[in-house]
Amino acid sequence: MKSFNLQQFGKRNTCTPTDASQVRCSVAVSSNREETLGEHSLKTFPNNLDVNQRQHTVAQKLSGVVYVLSVDGKPLMPTTSPKARRLLRENKAKVVSRNPYAIRLLVPCRNETQQVILKIDSGYKDVGFSAGTEKSELICGEVKLRTDVVSKLNERRMYRRQKRNKLWYRKARFDNRVASKKKGWFAPSIEQKLGTHVNLVSKIKRLLPISKVIVEVASFDTQKMVNPEISGVEYQQGTLQGYEVREYLLEKYQHTCQYCKKSGVPLEIEHIIPKCKGGSDRVSNLTIACHSCNNQKKGNLTAEEFGYPEIQKQALMPLKSCAFMNIVKKKLVEVLNADSSFGYVTKYNRIKLGLEKTHYNDAFCIGEVSNAKRCKPLFFKKVRRNNRCLQLNRNGFAPSIRRKRYDIQPHDLV
Repeated sequence: MKSFNLQQFGKRNTCTPTDASQVRCSVAVSSNREETLGEHSLKTFPNNLDVNQRQHTVAQKLSGVVYVLSVDGKPLMPTTSPKARRLLRENKAKVVSRNPYAIRLLVPCRNETQQVILKIDSGYKDVGFSAGTEKSELICGEVKLRTDVVSKLNERRMYRRQKRNKLWYRKARFDNRVASKKKGWFAPSIEQKLGTHVNLVSKIKRLLPISKVIVEVASFDTQKMVNPEISGVEYQQGTLQGYEVREYLLEKYQHTCQYCKKSGVPLEIEHIIPKCKGGSDRVSNLTIACHSCNNQKKGNLTAEEFGYPEIQKQALMPLKSCAFMNIVKKKLVEVLNADSSFGYVTKYNRIKLGLEKTHYNDAFCIGEVSNAKRCKPLFFKKVRRNNRCLQLNRNGFAPSIRRKRYDIQPHDLV
């Protein structure tokens, strides 16, 4: 089984609540730099502002369920807010997590638990989760996954290539690329999303005594989604049968630039939705344009932003999410040691219960459902763990690398 570099529960939480209340800080964002970098005309604000501050004291009013850990750190059944407040007041427990709110007992107790089932609605951009018993739901919410991994890797590759090209001599490294030949290898962007799923389940298991995990998986026929009438040998005959990409596009658009309508000029293959904004290399997302329209005028804009919405309508929606589920569905069930469910069961249960289409409602409707009491959903956003970045120096010229690591990261609760 492939091992993932998962974040430990005790370390800094990189899943930040999107609705978290932030404390006003007296440090400007632009001063979060190396000590040699200065910030001019810096104005500080008082720390005793009454605006949007949370005072986490014993007298604080707790809302919803409070998750309980035993003396040795094992999860127990959640308790109510009044009882948790009384345990904190009598120094029989201490707070170990603020969001979600969890306490750890300081006195021994009977470790009696019920059967808690965790349901995961896996996805490419958002993950829904719901855990509970037959009578009540104990936790639910959504996690928004990162979508900037590919762009960050491209940026890193650009800087590394620029650095290596300045060397007088460097060793040959064209035989070092063996990672893609390993069995079970995933692209870094897919592995990061898969690791986030596993990390989410492990964190919930540290809050609740999970006895069973159910994951919704699905298989997508991408060719059927593009052409519902496809059948038989047509699966082997794609759009480009008998053509090359450039020849196909030139014949489709009659050797004419689709923006300025010029013909008889050198034409280039152009992405209707740029790859930096989620576009793909599918033929439906490609058109032809002259050099002036493609590179000089349009740049990184979409066709609709460039003023041609009729051209953007020709581009079909990307199928990255479908490809992701087709790749990781078996691995996800294997790593989590979970049972699998299917989307049509979830849709039937959601319609029967009359719930709106959300990721946490889909997670609640996975498998067998009952009229359990629902809880307030939590919303998290996955952010980067490291804060190393390139920035300009105090004179605004050559980029300097901030190598110092700060304890307080962006999006952290203060």
